[in-house]
Amino acid sequence: MEFTQRILRISESATMAVTAEAGRLKRAGVDIVAFGAGEPDFPTPDNIKRAAVQAIEENFTRYTPAGGIPELKQAVTSWHARDFGTAYEPSECIATVGGKHAIFNCMAALIDEGDEVVLPSPYWVTFFDVIRYHGGTPVMVETQEANGFSLTAADIAGAVTDRTKIVVVNSPNNPSGAVIERGEFEKIHELTSRRGILLMSDECYCHFVYGSEPFSIASLPGAKSNVIVIGSLSKTFAMTGWRLGYLLGPAALIRNINKLQSHSTSNPTSIAQKAAVAALTGPQDSVGEMLAQYRKRREYVVAALRAIPGVTCPQPGGAFYAYPNIGCAFGKGGIATPMDFAKKLLAEARVAVVPSEAFGTAEQVRISYAASMEDLERGIARIDKFIRELS
Repeated sequence: MEFTQRILRISESATMAVTAEAGRLKRAGVDIVAFGAGEPDFPTPDNIKRAAVQAIEENFTRYTPAGGIPELKQAVTSWHARDFGTAYEPSECIATVGGKHAIFNCMAALIDEGDEVVLPSPYWVTFFDVIRYHGGTPVMVETQEANGFSLTAADIAGAVTDRTKIVVVNSPNNPSGAVIERGEFEKIHELTSRRGILLMSDECYCHFVYGSEPFSIASLPGAKSNVIVIGSLSKTFAMTGWRLGYLLGPAALIRNINKLQSHSTSNPTSIAQKAAVAALTGPQDSVGEMLAQYRKRREYVVAALRAIPGVTCPQPGGAFYAYPNIGCAFGKGGIATPMDFAKKLLAEARVAVVPSEAFGTAEQVRISYAASMEDLERGIARIDKFIRELS
């Protein structure tokens, strides 16, 4: 059997692979502490679940428009306007089967063979492979651990060329938790706008910031013409399994993505759409409650990691990830790479983390602190002991 070059260009998601292996061991009765999945450990709020049940009871179980029901598009744009001061119309919104789906369809609509996409590293694993799948060329922009992996306009300026079609930004960042300072974000937008380059802003973790207010670059005057917003309800409302995301952008882009979606997935699940309307229009208390818990966990995890001899860890400004440098373990116990470290840590210490090869860097692992304090304490203690005993 022969496979296409586009499918051979991509690899399995490392985060999904780690989650699957940790799950396999757990099912076998092994005591695993899992820090791999980027998934809130909180339940979906009750009002959202009740809306889904009501949708089922009212037989809202048939096809909907491919890009989502009008009620949902209005809810997304109104919610985004309220929280970020933007002014999108429903015609500039499409509902998707999660944030990944929005990214995939957007790249499919915009990227031709050989187009360049500027991608700062560390980057979320899916961006790199989706760019390559559609024939684009990822152009890496390295950010530095010394300044918390913060992205600047100067970093971007050195990477754009006449073939640059899109610049991707993700703030707060997965995996580092870095947040782009507002003034710097505005400079990045000015640069891309002036050069006629599209700016794709992944806002998946936009409500989980610790030292600043949530911000959308799409709120700037005139930004809508070259900004594409990728959004998801997965993290904000603890709805990862519901698979509901959205894209905000120029109406022409929405029409073309809708055309693609009509031939691939059709509509997001009808029941999930009704649940999403309840999430966006209902009480928002759960978001602040989750953020407060993440803040406490962040303080503990970063301090505990920094207490391990040789480990360094920048302070994440948002999301719920720590991205410690574990290069101190290299050359010990047969460990030469983050992947070696992660495999040995899982096999011997029973802790699952994601190695940084998946994110484009060479000395880190990603730790999700979307976990209970009990698991965080147990897991970090195991990592501490594992590193101290390496020889």
